[in-house]
Amino acid sequence: MDEQQKLANSKEVLAFLATEFPKCFSLQSEAKPLKIGIFHDLSQRLENDARLSKRLLRMSLRHYTSSWKYLASVKEGAHRIDLDGVDGDEVEKEHADHAATQLKESKAKAAEKRQELKKQTQDKKSPKSRVNIPGKADVSVKKPPERKAKQAAPKVKVRELVDDDMKVGVQVSVKVGSSPMPATITEVAKDGIQVQLNSGMTVKVQRAQLRLTI
Repeated sequence: MDEQQKLANSKEVLAFLATEFPKCFSLQSEAKPLKIGIFHDLSQRLENDARLSKRLLRMSLRHYTSSWKYLASVKEGAHRIDLDGVDGDEVEKEHADHAATQLKESKAKAAEKRQELKKQTQDKKSPKSRVNIPGKADVSVKKPPERKAKQAAPKVKVRELVDDDMKVGVQVSVKVGSSPMPATITEVAKDGIQVQLNSGMTVKVQRAQLRLTI
């Protein structure tokens, strides 16, 4: 396949997936919770498609499942769907609670950014504070922007995995991106350990990326 035809970013990949699997992926209407293991199914269906790599596919899928529209769809009792839109297992309470927390935190961060941009715009338009010094011209003093203290996330107690912990169903903490996320071991293989995140997405990682949740 010609190099120019390859998909370049997550936006293009998601548009491609919505076209190839319209009963599964939606960019305009309401989203539906995806089947656990959907990445594996996609990899098999698109095995001979040279337009995208597995790395870009995984990154695009993560982008889709972290969107507000998708997180809002992950509700307890809702049916997960496969690539053909067929209903499967119901969303468990733990996964629904995790998605609700992610949605709340994401919206809070977005609101904070909007407030900060609004404040910066107002500061640029408003006159600077002035200090009168006897015998001298007024000196303009610009107040430094106030910094909001970041609230520390509650710490989860973890420890390193031992051989006895390498079992399907064990609750772990996995380092995906910049911060650890709760997950469950679903498969232990020679080339890595497959875990399922609370959002429903499955990823394969190395043992060094995992910690046992105490």
